[in-house]
Amino acid sequence: MPKAAIQYNYLENFINKIRSVGRYSFSLAEIKQQFAISDKAINQNLYRLKAKKQVAQIRKGFYAIITPEYSHQGMIPPALFIDDLMHSLNKRYYVGLLSAAALHGAAHQQPMEFFVITEKPALRKINTKKLKINFNVKKDWADEDIVSKKTDAGNIKVSTPELTALDLLYYNKNIGINNTATILKELMAEIKPAELIKTAKRYPQVAAIQKLGYLLDRGIGNEKLADALTKALNNKKIFPVALSNQKNKNADIDEKWKVIKNVQIESDL
Repeated sequence: MPKAAIQYNYLENFINKIRSVGRYSFSLAEIKQQFAISDKAINQNLYRLKAKKQVAQIRKGFYAIITPEYSHQGMIPPALFIDDLMHSLNKRYYVGLLSAAALHGAAHQQPMEFFVITEKPALRKINTKKLKINFNVKKDWADEDIVSKKTDAGNIKVSTPELTALDLLYYNKNIGINNTATILKELMAEIKPAELIKTAKRYPQVAAIQKLGYLLDRGIGNEKLADALTKALNNKKIFPVALSNQKNKNADIDEKWKVIKNVQIESDL
Protein backbone atom coordinates (compact mmCIF):
# COMPACT_ATOMS: atom_id res chain seq x y z
CA MET A 1 0.00 0.00 0.00
CA PRO A 2 1.44 3.44 -0.95
CA LYS A 3 2.37 5.69 1.92
CA ALA A 4 0.11 8.70 2.37
CA ALA A 5 1.41 12.26 2.42
CA ILE A 6 2.06 13.25 6.02
CA GLN A 7 -0.02 16.08 7.47
CA TYR A 8 -0.19 17.39 11.01
CA ASN A 9 -3.62 15.87 11.57
CA TYR A 10 -2.88 12.64 9.72
CA LEU A 11 -3.90 10.48 12.66
CA GLU A 12 -7.27 12.23 13.09
CA ASN A 13 -7.93 11.76 9.38
CA PHE A 14 -6.96 8.10 9.67
CA ILE A 15 -9.37 7.61 12.59
CA ASN A 16 -12.18 9.37 10.71
CA LYS A 17 -11.59 7.00 7.81
CA ILE A 18 -11.77 4.01 10.17
CA ARG A 19 -15.06 5.29 11.64
CA SER A 20 -16.51 5.94 8.17
CA VAL A 21 -16.51 2.19 7.49
CA GLY A 22 -18.17 1.39 10.82
CA ARG A 23 -15.12 0.34 12.81
CA TYR A 24 -14.33 1.47 16.35
CA SER A 25 -10.72 0.31 16.66
CA PHE A 26 -7.36 0.10 14.91
CA SER A 27 -3.91 -1.40 15.35
CA LEU A 28 -0.51 0.21 15.44
CA ALA A 29 0.46 -2.05 12.52
CA GLU A 30 -2.24 -0.40 10.38
CA ILE A 31 -0.83 3.07 11.07
CA LYS A 32 2.71 1.96 10.23
CA GLN A 33 1.47 0.39 7.01
CA GLN A 34 -0.29 3.60 6.01
CA PHE A 35 2.26 6.25 6.98
CA ALA A 36 6.03 6.62 6.53
CA ILE A 37 6.72 8.12 9.93
CA SER A 38 8.87 7.20 12.92
CA ASP A 39 7.58 5.15 15.84
CA LYS A 40 8.39 8.08 18.13
CA ALA A 41 6.19 10.47 16.14
CA ILE A 42 3.33 7.98 16.03
CA ASN A 43 3.55 7.36 19.77
CA GLN A 44 3.56 11.10 20.46
CA ASN A 45 0.41 11.57 18.41
CA LEU A 46 -1.27 8.60 20.04
CA TYR A 47 -0.37 10.00 23.47
CA ARG A 48 -1.94 13.33 22.48
CA LEU A 49 -5.17 11.63 21.39
CA LYS A 50 -5.24 9.53 24.56
CA ALA A 51 -4.82 12.69 26.65
CA LYS A 52 -7.79 14.19 24.78
CA LYS A 53 -9.72 10.95 25.52
CA GLN A 54 -10.33 10.32 21.83
CA VAL A 55 -8.60 6.93 21.84
CA ALA A 56 -7.85 4.34 24.52
CA GLN A 57 -5.23 1.60 24.49
CA ILE A 58 -6.78 -1.85 24.86
CA ARG A 59 -3.51 -3.75 24.80
CA LYS A 60 -0.08 -3.17 23.32
CA GLY A 61 -0.47 -2.11 19.71
CA PHE A 62 -4.27 -1.98 19.68
CA TYR A 63 -6.55 1.02 20.29
CA ALA A 64 -10.25 1.79 20.62
CA ILE A 65 -11.80 4.96 19.25
CA ILE A 66 -13.82 6.77 21.93
CA THR A 67 -16.82 8.26 20.16
CA PRO A 68 -18.75 11.18 21.74
CA GLU A 69 -21.55 9.01 23.14
CA TYR A 70 -18.97 7.08 25.19
CA SER A 71 -16.73 10.00 26.16
CA HIS A 72 -18.11 10.13 29.72
CA GLN A 73 -17.26 6.46 30.31
CA GLY A 74 -13.89 6.82 28.61
CA MET A 75 -14.34 3.39 26.99
CA ILE A 76 -16.55 1.78 24.37
CA PRO A 77 -18.32 -1.59 24.90
CA PRO A 78 -15.97 -4.52 24.12
CA ALA A 79 -18.48 -5.89 21.61
CA LEU A 80 -17.55 -2.96 19.35
CA PHE A 81 -13.89 -3.96 19.04
CA ILE A 82 -13.51 -7.60 20.07
CA ASP A 83 -13.67 -8.98 16.51
CA ASP A 84 -11.01 -6.51 15.35
CA LEU A 85 -8.85 -7.31 18.37
CA MET A 86 -8.92 -11.06 17.87
CA HIS A 87 -8.38 -10.65 14.13
CA SER A 88 -5.30 -8.51 14.84
CA LEU A 89 -4.00 -11.31 17.09
CA ASN A 90 -4.86 -13.95 14.45
CA LYS A 91 -6.75 -16.01 17.05
CA ARG A 92 -10.02 -17.92 16.85
CA TYR A 93 -12.51 -16.78 19.44
CA TYR A 94 -16.10 -16.49 20.51
CA VAL A 95 -17.90 -14.35 23.05
CA GLY A 96 -19.07 -16.74 25.77
CA LEU A 97 -20.31 -17.34 29.30
CA LEU A 98 -22.12 -14.41 30.99
CA SER A 99 -21.52 -12.11 28.01
CA ALA A 100 -23.06 -14.60 25.57
CA ALA A 101 -25.96 -15.26 27.94
CA ALA A 102 -26.67 -11.51 28.08
CA LEU A 103 -26.60 -11.30 24.28
CA HIS A 104 -29.14 -14.14 24.18
CA GLY A 105 -31.44 -12.26 26.55
CA ALA A 106 -30.37 -13.57 29.97
CA ALA A 107 -29.48 -10.15 31.30
CA HIS A 108 -30.88 -10.28 34.84
CA GLN A 109 -27.37 -9.58 36.08
CA GLN A 110 -25.36 -7.53 33.62
CA PRO A 111 -21.80 -8.91 33.72
CA MET A 112 -19.11 -6.52 34.93
CA GLU A 113 -16.59 -8.42 32.81
CA PHE A 114 -16.61 -9.32 29.13
CA PHE A 115 -15.96 -13.03 28.60
CA VAL A 116 -14.12 -14.40 25.58
CA ILE A 117 -13.18 -17.99 24.78
CA THR A 118 -10.08 -18.39 22.63
CA GLU A 119 -7.34 -20.85 21.74
CA LYS A 120 -3.89 -21.36 23.24
CA PRO A 121 -1.60 -19.71 24.07
CA ALA A 122 -3.62 -17.93 26.73
CA LEU A 123 -4.08 -14.18 26.63
CA ARG A 124 -3.51 -12.07 29.71
CA LYS A 125 -6.70 -10.75 31.29
CA ILE A 126 -7.42 -7.06 30.66
CA ASN A 127 -8.26 -5.50 34.01
CA THR A 128 -8.46 -1.72 34.32
CA LYS A 129 -10.90 0.69 35.95
CA LYS A 130 -12.75 1.10 32.66
CA LEU A 131 -12.36 -2.29 31.02
CA LYS A 132 -12.37 -5.91 32.16
CA ILE A 133 -12.00 -8.70 29.60
CA ASN A 134 -11.63 -12.27 30.79
CA PHE A 135 -10.00 -14.65 28.29
CA ASN A 136 -10.62 -18.37 28.79
CA VAL A 137 -8.81 -21.03 26.79
CA LYS A 138 -10.34 -23.96 24.94
CA LYS A 139 -8.53 -26.47 22.76
CA ASP A 140 -11.16 -26.54 20.02
CA TRP A 141 -14.84 -26.04 19.29
CA ALA A 142 -17.29 -26.76 16.48
CA ASP A 143 -18.35 -23.98 14.11
CA GLU A 144 -21.91 -25.30 14.39
CA ASP A 145 -21.96 -24.11 18.01
CA ILE A 146 -21.14 -20.50 17.12
CA VAL A 147 -23.57 -17.86 15.84
CA SER A 148 -23.01 -14.39 14.44
CA LYS A 149 -24.46 -11.42 16.35
CA LYS A 150 -24.74 -7.99 14.74
CA THR A 151 -23.32 -4.94 16.55
CA ASP A 152 -22.85 -1.32 15.49
CA ALA A 153 -19.32 -2.31 14.44
CA GLY A 154 -20.32 -5.39 12.44
CA ASN A 155 -20.70 -9.01 13.44
CA ILE A 156 -19.13 -10.80 16.38
CA LYS A 157 -18.90 -14.52 17.09
CA VAL A 158 -21.01 -15.75 20.01
CA SER A 159 -21.63 -19.20 21.49
CA THR A 160 -25.12 -20.61 20.89
CA PRO A 161 -27.45 -20.77 23.91
CA GLU A 162 -26.71 -24.50 24.13
CA LEU A 163 -22.92 -24.11 24.14
CA THR A 164 -23.23 -21.14 26.50
CA ALA A 165 -25.10 -23.29 29.03
CA LEU A 166 -22.46 -26.04 28.95
CA ASP A 167 -19.58 -23.57 29.16
CA LEU A 168 -21.19 -21.94 32.21
CA LEU A 169 -20.73 -25.24 34.04
CA TYR A 170 -17.27 -26.00 32.69
CA TYR A 171 -15.83 -22.56 33.53
CA ASN A 172 -17.86 -22.29 36.73
CA LYS A 173 -15.09 -21.60 39.23
CA ASN A 174 -15.38 -17.82 39.09
CA ILE A 175 -19.11 -17.69 38.26
CA GLY A 176 -20.65 -19.83 40.99
CA ILE A 177 -23.40 -22.46 40.90
CA ASN A 178 -26.19 -20.22 42.20
CA ASN A 179 -25.35 -17.43 39.77
CA THR A 180 -25.31 -20.03 36.99
CA ALA A 181 -28.73 -21.33 38.04
CA THR A 182 -30.13 -17.79 37.84
CA ILE A 183 -28.70 -17.30 34.35
CA LEU A 184 -29.97 -20.69 33.17
CA LYS A 185 -33.53 -19.86 34.26
CA GLU A 186 -33.52 -16.98 31.78
CA LEU A 187 -31.40 -18.66 29.12
CA MET A 188 -33.39 -21.91 28.93
CA ALA A 189 -36.15 -20.23 26.88
CA GLU A 190 -33.58 -19.95 24.06
CA ILE A 191 -32.24 -23.52 24.38
CA LYS A 192 -33.68 -26.07 21.95
CA PRO A 193 -33.65 -29.71 23.16
CA ALA A 194 -32.60 -31.12 19.76
CA GLU A 195 -29.71 -28.65 19.49
CA LEU A 196 -28.71 -29.30 23.09
CA ILE A 197 -28.34 -33.02 22.34
CA LYS A 198 -26.10 -32.30 19.32
CA THR A 199 -23.96 -29.76 21.17
CA ALA A 200 -23.60 -31.95 24.26
CA LYS A 201 -22.57 -34.95 22.16
CA ARG A 202 -19.78 -32.81 20.69
CA TYR A 203 -18.80 -31.41 24.09
CA PRO A 204 -15.67 -33.18 25.41
CA GLN A 205 -16.06 -32.24 29.11
CA VAL A 206 -18.56 -34.84 30.35
CA ALA A 207 -18.60 -33.43 33.88
CA ALA A 208 -20.11 -30.18 32.57
CA ILE A 209 -22.90 -32.14 30.88
CA GLN A 210 -23.64 -33.97 34.15
CA LYS A 211 -23.72 -30.74 36.16
CA LEU A 212 -25.93 -28.95 33.64
CA GLY A 213 -28.29 -31.90 33.57
CA TYR A 214 -28.47 -31.94 37.36
CA LEU A 215 -29.15 -28.19 37.56
CA LEU A 216 -31.86 -28.30 34.89
CA ASP A 217 -33.44 -31.41 36.41
CA ARG A 218 -33.17 -30.98 40.18
CA GLY A 219 -32.67 -27.24 40.51
CA ILE A 220 -34.82 -25.70 37.77
CA GLY A 221 -37.23 -28.49 36.89
CA ASN A 222 -36.95 -28.33 33.09
CA GLU A 223 -37.70 -31.92 32.16
CA LYS A 224 -37.35 -31.52 28.39
CA LEU A 225 -33.83 -30.09 28.54
CA ALA A 226 -32.77 -32.53 31.27
CA ASP A 227 -33.99 -35.46 29.13
CA ALA A 228 -31.98 -34.10 26.18
CA LEU A 229 -28.82 -34.29 28.28
CA THR A 230 -29.70 -37.80 29.46
CA LYS A 231 -29.71 -38.85 25.80
CA ALA A 232 -26.45 -37.01 25.14
CA LEU A 233 -24.78 -38.91 27.99
CA ASN A 234 -25.61 -42.29 26.44
CA ASN A 235 -22.41 -44.22 25.62
CA LYS A 236 -20.26 -41.74 27.58
CA LYS A 237 -18.25 -42.83 30.60
CA ILE A 238 -19.63 -41.11 33.67
CA PHE A 239 -17.79 -40.66 36.95
CA PRO A 240 -18.92 -38.90 40.14
CA VAL A 241 -18.30 -35.16 39.99
CA ALA A 242 -18.77 -32.47 42.65
CA LEU A 243 -21.34 -29.81 41.80
CA SER A 244 -19.03 -27.19 43.31
CA ASN A 245 -15.26 -27.57 43.21
CA GLN A 246 -14.94 -25.20 46.17
CA LYS A 247 -17.07 -27.11 48.68
CA ASN A 248 -16.97 -30.40 50.60
CA LYS A 249 -16.69 -33.26 48.12
CA ASN A 250 -17.91 -35.94 50.52
CA ALA A 251 -21.60 -35.02 50.35
CA ASP A 252 -24.42 -37.25 49.11
CA ILE A 253 -24.48 -38.19 45.43
CA ASP A 254 -27.34 -37.94 42.96
CA GLU A 255 -27.44 -41.38 41.39
CA LYS A 256 -29.08 -40.30 38.14
CA TRP A 257 -26.48 -37.67 37.23
CA LYS A 258 -23.62 -38.92 39.40
CA VAL A 259 -23.28 -35.41 40.82
CA ILE A 260 -22.08 -34.89 44.38
CA LYS A 261 -24.61 -32.51 45.99
CA ASN A 262 -22.13 -30.41 47.94
CA VAL A 263 -23.87 -27.04 47.48
CA GLN A 264 -27.50 -25.99 47.83
CA ILE A 265 -29.00 -24.46 44.69
CA GLU A 266 -30.45 -21.00 45.26
CA SER A 267 -31.13 -18.74 42.26
CA ASP A 268 -32.11 -15.06 42.39
CA LEU A 269 -35.23 -15.59 40.26
